Amino acid sequence: MKDIKQKLIKLFKQGYSTPQIARIAKKIKEPSTTIHYNIKKLEKDGAIKAYNAVFDYDKIGIGYCTFVLIRLSPDEYGNPERLSKELSKHDEIESIDIITGDWEMILKVRTKDKDEYFNFMKNVISRKGVTKITTLTSLKQVKTEFVNL
Repeated sequence: MKDIKQKLIKLFKQGYSTPQIARIAKKIKEPSTTIHYNIKKLEKDGAIKAYNAVFDYDKIGIGYCTFVLIRLSPDEYGNPERLSKELSKHDEIESIDIITGDWEMILKVRTKDKDEYFNFMKNVISRKGVTKITTLTSLKQVKTEFVNL
């Protein structure tokens, strides 16, 4: 049989997962039609942005997780959204938050290993407008998006 795991993983990461309506109906003891109607309303109202699969990242080859704190130069400080949008084009970056405190941004980055992260940092994150970078390496993820692991 044809191996399409990588194609599926890419689609799941882009939100091509769907809720399990029958399973939800059984859990909360409501008809499937009621569940479906309410989910569609939440989607239409923008309360649900996407559905994503929860992965064991080691098993799909991107188990090296880092959080990257970024300090911006004064000329970039006034418009952190510009850099955020530019960085968000990279699949390795799982999330970007503009934050308060001593740093302007925090990124969650997933790569295969530390060497791949190092190359990513050199080629993507280190750029004009970024004055300081601190990397925090995740040793073990215990909970993600409301799922205990």
